[in-house]
Amino acid sequence: MNFLILNGPNLNLLGQREPGVYGKEDYKALCARLERFAAAHDSRVTCIQSNHEGALIDAIHNAPGNVDAIVINPGAFTHYSYALLDALAAVKVPAIEVHISNVHQREAFRRQSVTASACVGQICGLGFFGYEAAMLYFLDKAER
Repeated sequence: MNFLILNGPNLNLLGQREPGVYGKEDYKALCARLERFAAAHDSRVTCIQSNHEGALIDAIHNAPGNVDAIVINPGAFTHYSYALLDALAAVKVPAIEVHISNVHQREAFRRQSVTASACVGQICGLGFFGYEAAMLYFLDKAER
């Protein structure tokens, strides 16, 4: 399978930003981990991080015909980006929303996702493993 891994604003600061919440590993370590995981499952990943909503939308628009599934951590866009919601809903590529932290244990505003309804599921609180869990879901589904 070909996976598109999308990460939104501030995720480029992993390892620096609130390590008690997001962990000590950086964004490069996340991508390397997902590349190893994909290779172990005869798959490939393309990791894209942007602090700009339009860049994420463009990546989603380019997904059909290029990837089999999207794993997206929209960051703060989760809570208000109807544009990302519309982009995810417009393409015929299944997506899972992932959050490194458990958003339900944090501030109330983080519990609301406007993008999750365009996804087949949402995973939160599992750290970097959440991305792998999302990929495993799609790999398992493809085998059936």
